[in-house]
Formats: sequence, C-alpha cells, structure tokens
Amino acid sequence: MGILRADRITGLGGANAIKGSAHFHGGGDCGGLETEVSSDFQFGSNDFTIEVWANWSGHDPSGFATIVKSGNTNASNSMFQFDYKSSESKLRIIPYVSNSSVVKQVSFTPVFDRWYHLAAVRDGNNLKIFIDGTQTGGDLSFSDTIDSETTGLSIGKRAMSDENNGYERNFNGYLSNLRIVNGTAIYTSDFTPPTNELEKTSDTVLLALQSPGNLFQEATGKKLYLAADRLNQQSVTPSRFTPNSPVGFSTTTDVGSQYGTTFDGFGSFATSTYMVPTGGNTRERNRGRALLGGGHDGSAATNHIHQLSIQSQGNTEEFGDLTIARWIPAPSSSSTRGVWSGGGGYNPGSPTGSYVNFIDFVTIANSSNATDFGDQTAEKGYHAGFSNETRGIIAGGYNDSVGKIDVIEFITIATAGNAQDFGDLTAARMQLAATGSPTRGLFFGGAANPNVLTNVVDFITIATTGNAQDFGDMTAPTKYGNATSSNTRAIYGGGLAPNDTTYVNTIEFFTIASTGNATDFGDLTTARSTTPGATSNNIRGIFAGGFAPGNLNSIDFVTIATTGNASDFGDINFGLDMRGIGALSDSHGGLS
Repeated sequence: MGILRADRITGLGGANAIKGSAHFHGGGDCGGLETEVSSDFQFGSNDFTIEVWANWSGHDPSGFATIVKSGNTNASNSMFQFDYKSSESKLRIIPYVSNSSVVKQVSFTPVFDRWYHLAAVRDGNNLKIFIDGTQTGGDLSFSDTIDSETTGLSIGKRAMSDENNGYERNFNGYLSNLRIVNGTAIYTSDFTPPTNELEKTSDTVLLALQSPGNLFQEATGKKLYLAADRLNQQSVTPSRFTPNSPVGFSTTTDVGSQYGTTFDGFGSFATSTYMVPTGGNTRERNRGRALLGGGHDGSAATNHIHQLSIQSQGNTEEFGDLTIARWIPAPSSSSTRGVWSGGGGYNPGSPTGSYVNFIDFVTIANSSNATDFGDQTAEKGYHAGFSNETRGIIAGGYNDSVGKIDVIEFITIATAGNAQDFGDLTAARMQLAATGSPTRGLFFGGAANPNVLTNVVDFITIATTGNAQDFGDMTAPTKYGNATSSNTRAIYGGGLAPNDTTYVNTIEFFTIASTGNATDFGDLTTARSTTPGATSNNIRGIFAGGFAPGNLNSIDFVTIATTGNASDFGDINFGLDMRGIGALSDSHGGLS
C-alpha cells in the first residue's frame, strides 16, 4: 500500500496497460479537460489543498506539463496553476498576485510509467509541496492574497486561449483522483498517500477523474468538458472517450470495460468499483476523521464531541455534543456513522446511580449534536466497544446491581434500536479494551472477579453470535489500557498495573488472524491509563488523553504496520485534560 509501482506488476508493459485513469497525450492540440466557470476556485487568503495521482509517459516539447490551472489566458484572469517544468526538473505551485505569477517550486524528476501522489497545500503563510506524502523543499513562505477571478479550470493542459497563443505546456501521461479543497490544508506534515477513492469534504470544490460512474460530473457538481468543445459548453459523454480521442483511454474501444480496474498495491490488478490508482480492500478512501466522545475533565463527566484528522497531526476541533454527559462510553462506528453506548453518568464514581444505558449516534461527516439510537441491555460503564462496517459490539463492564459483567451485546449500526445479546466473555471483567478486523474482535485485559487484573485476550467472530474464546495473553496484566488496529494488526497501549500505582507506557501488538500472545511494539510518549481514547485509520493509530496520574490532553500516534515508539500528534483542544474518552473513526481497522 502507498506508492503505486508499475514496475512491480509482471508483464504490465508500461503505463498504457493501466486502465481507468484519463490519458493525455501531450504536444499540440492536447484536447485536455476544462471545468465550467465557478467562483469556487477563488482561494484568496484561504488554506487550500490540490492533490492528484500522476504518471508521466513523456515530456511535452514545450518543457512544461500542466496538471491543473485556473483561468483562460496566460496571466490575466488567472489565479493559480500546479505544473511540472521538465526543462528544469521542478514541480511548481504558482499563485497569481495582482496578475503576476509567484513561482514556488521544488526539485523533482519523475520516472516514466510510475505513479506519484502529488499535493500542493497552503497552510497559513506557507505553501507546501508533497511528493508521495513527503514534504519536499520545506515551507515556502507565502502571505499574499491570491487573485480572485470567476473562471474555470484546465486539467492536463493550458487553457484553449493559451494554446492558441502558442502556450502548449500539456501533460503527457495519466492523471487520476484529482481533488481541490478550498478552505483546508489537508496535509500539514508528512503522510501516507491515500490509496483509495477520495471523498468530497465540506469544502471540496472539485473531485474528478476517479469515480467510474461519475467521471464527467463529480460529487461537487462541476461538469467537465473536452477543451475542444469548451466554447460550445457541450458536456463530454463517455462515447467521446475512445482510443482516438485527444483525451481518453488508450487500450480498447469498449469504454465500459475501462472502468473498475484498480491497482491493489500488492503486485496485481483487481476488479472493483474504483479507478487506478486507487485500490486495496479498505473502505478508508482517505476519510480519516476521528471523533472523541465524552470523557471526564477532572471534575465531572462531559458531553463534548471533538474531531481530528488522523492523517494530519494537530489539535482537536469541536464537532458537537452527546445527548447526555458521560465518560467511559463504549464506541463503535461504520464508515459513515459513529455510536457511543452507555458510560458513567452525571456523577461518575458514586457508589449508586453512576451509569447510563443510553446509546447515541452521529453522522461522522457532518458536525452536529448526537441523536438517540436506543438502549443497552443494562446501565453500565467501564465496558469495551468496537465494530466492523455493519455491527457494533459492546462487551463486559460494570453496573451497580451486578458488579463486573461478562455479557457481550451487539447493535446494527445502520439501524437505530436497542442492543441485543451476543454471548459472553470467557470471564466477567471491567476496564477492558477491544478492537478488531472486519471479521474478528479482540478483548484485552481488565479487572476480573475477584478484584484482580488479567492479561487474557478473548476473541469472537463478529458475524456469528456466541461466546468468546481464548486468543492468547498480553505481556502483563493491566486494566484501563486501550486498543486499536489496522485490518490485520491490533495494538494495545498504556494501562494501570495490578498495584494501581504503576501507570504503563508500553505498547504491544497481535496479528488478528492468528491466535497467540503479544509481541512488544514500543512505548507511548507518556505512561497513561483510565481508558485513553484510542482509534485509527487503517495506517495510523492514535491515543488521546488519559490519566498519568492527573488528566492529560496530549495525543500520541503510531504507524500500525511499523513497530516503534509513539510520537506526539497534538492536543485535545479548548483547554481540556480528559480521561475516559470514547474514540471512534470512519476508517478504523474493522472496516474493509
């Protein structure tokens, strides 16, 4: 996963064998694409992100390759362009200020027939250029306001009037997954390039060249035109894209067969509904939004929901509120919906009346307050939650009448309703953790009856109700730790040791598909317990807040596939030190 390597595919025969991405042949009369005119492309002083997958087949004779450019003349009525100057081996982002171009560039020499993820980002008073997720050339100072015109964009070529004046500067090769966001610096530091179909965020103004069913009018509603038809405003139709078209697919006259072939990142092609270069089996598609729900701020339970972007380090932002203040809720989520179940109520720690059975939900893509979903089978907290795309699991915990609990229950995430019985853990316990893959869920440690800690790991098959089975052992007994995962590897970090005075900083991991004991992964930046909010996308895991002793507001992250110590991610914002957070995401390891 990550960088697309055409040379890893036996018998590929060069980029022309890759189906699904738009081909631009370069040279004169390139016949690139243009969008309809819109004020949405005015960046002004806003942060912005331009990202695309690109694959060069050659270089235009002019010595330039336009990826995307605003405006329909060389300078006037222009706002920005993102291009490659092959004559100097420079990748460039060029904003226009008072009709003059301000060139910001980094060194880059692309290898032909190889995919690159390219991103140009404005982050405050800096422009940043990323190649395959690595910032190149450092921060490029830029504090001006970009010209604001009402224009369309040219993709893969200069605008038609430029070409008529001898400015060819056309792209020779393949472009796919072009996204332009006006208002957000999606990438502010090094990241793992997205390998799946991108999605429309709230400030996305163009999303093009990626969706097989919507190549010509993407989620943003901007129609694409062949440049040759631009003056007549004629919408491009699939029948126009043939091997003989200036822009099109070069492998067969059957346009329908062009769609649905994707690179899976492991040396083969696989049929799916996405386009090259997207691929793999995850539903992540660069979503990467995590929500931190509830928690305890040291004086009382809270109803706050915070959000963060897992792929971009930084502090949390406000999302909305839960229906009731609570801490230690059990989280679960699909790729679209987040759910928090139960937890400690208004007076956590009180010997009676401390817990709730309420289940709340939100739509992860839309910042808003939570809505009632249903009820757990009992009022309880100190339980664990995780999910796959369809089913949320709630396991173990504590309530005032029973004490420690062995019950496992489930909800269907897409359908509001009460939780139902699933089965039992191997032993009743509270203050445990849970995570899983799309098929299997794991439960880690906790305090068992009698009041001793355990290092036991249980597992279930999510699709099949029944009792949990033994999976293996953690390296030591702990409670109040937390776990997260990719779709293949589970990691467990932090916690409290049996003497209740030793706070743990260790991280360990398990291969979810194979039962067995833990292996050392590394250390958190700070020893922490009391269920820090842990979640992930399929690449990066985060641990937010906790107790050390004393509440924490720091957030750590790890790269799940690579053992090593955690790094600082950012802070829980608004001056909040929090423990007992229910963390979830739209792209965790339980989603495929």
